[in-house]
Amino acid sequence: MEYSTICRRSFAEITEKKSRFLAQAIPVESEETVREALEEIRKTYWDARHHVFAYRVGVQTVTERFSDDGEPARTAGLPILNVIKGANVQNTLIVVTRYFGGTLLGTGGLVRAYTHSAKAALEEARIMKKATYVRYTLSMSYPFLGKLQYGLTEAGYEIEAIEYEDLVSMQVLVREPDTPRFEHVVSELSDGKIQPLESGRELAAKVDSQWVFFPFPKD
Repeated sequence: MEYSTICRRSFAEITEKKSRFLAQAIPVESEETVREALEEIRKTYWDARHHVFAYRVGVQTVTERFSDDGEPARTAGLPILNVIKGANVQNTLIVVTRYFGGTLLGTGGLVRAYTHSAKAALEEARIMKKATYVRYTLSMSYPFLGKLQYGLTEAGYEIEAIEYEDLVSMQVLVREPDTPRFEHVVSELSDGKIQPLESGRELAAKVDSQWVFFPFPKD
């Protein structure tokens, strides 16, 4: 499993001919959480004219929807959905609340304004790639440590942790599709003397150089 989504909820605002566009990108896990987020925003900005939105929800099966919420057809919600699809993110909702400034923007102006505000919110939210990783434990005597550390790093693997006791215990997270290659690299580096032991699977992403772990989605 591997897919891109946003790291956090974000906010961005742009102004176009005195109309204010308040954009929020929100991580969501289901259409129920989409409805909850929309209800919250409508209550917060109860006096706004439009709450335009689009979302993509799901991992194995993705549901896409959008709403122009009273704007001319396909000038608002669809451009937001196109931003989400263009970034190839899932489990993501973008809502753009508009306060009308008194000047009509025209269809082209609306498309540009909603596109720019959605992009600004998405940029603030930042994108991460979630993937299934296999956690391997490598137990070895101390003479193997330096060679394994260097060799695995050179091969593109990141060592999660090392514990020093009578034997060295090394934890390595490996993307699921790459496990055969990893096992081969370990065998080559240790002359077949170290056997990688699978100790679990994680849905994880690297955010600001730190591992973040997530529950596996239900779908």
